[in-house]
Amino acid sequence: MYVIVTYDIHTKTPAGKKRLRDAAKACLNFGQRVQNSVFELDVDPGQWASCRARLLEVINTDEDSVRFYFLGSEWKKRVEHHGTKTGYDSQGPLIF
Repeated sequence: MYVIVTYDIHTKTPAGKKRLRDAAKACLNFGQRVQNSVFELDVDPGQWASCRARLLEVINTDEDSVRFYFLGSEWKKRVEHHGTKTGYDSQGPLIF
């Protein structure tokens, strides 16, 4: 499954800054950062469950938010990109 993860973490406290780092680490374990707080994940259901659980442990629901967008198997037809930082082929080789 292809999932877009976005989050907005309140970073005015040291705890918030730590949550921001932890959220990024959780996403980087499963996908690719495409913008500062936006990640593309190409994961199986087990990986998704692990990533989702970790993110929900990290955020403070009173101050932060996280959104998940499920693009399905036809995601390549639903993603359009313009500008710098070109996308990556999640099905391609991991070594560049």
